[in-house]
Amino acid sequence: MTNTDYNGWTNYATWRVNLEIFDGFDPYCDAGFDSDVTAYDLSQYLKEYAEEHLAHNADDQSLAYSYAMAFLADVNWYEIAEHMIKEYSEEESV
Repeated sequence: MTNTDYNGWTNYATWRVNLEIFDGFDPYCDAGFDSDVTAYDLSQYLKEYAEEHLAHNADDQSLAYSYAMAFLADVNWYEIAEHMIKEYSEEESV
């Protein structure tokens, strides 16, 4: 099995989506979650958010849209959600 991790993340897709779409995204303020949100629930929200953003800004019949959706399929949404929850819980404790 090939190691595909990238900059400490599961893979390049996860790193890049977190960096370019969710950098600075506050799940409590921006998405209205409260402090007891689960990583699973947040991960599902993040996936839907990214897919809707993509669909809103692209023709869903285009080749580029198809490639972008394939790229999003490689994202570890749960890892991003866990990272957000940890990041914001650390900020609250400071």
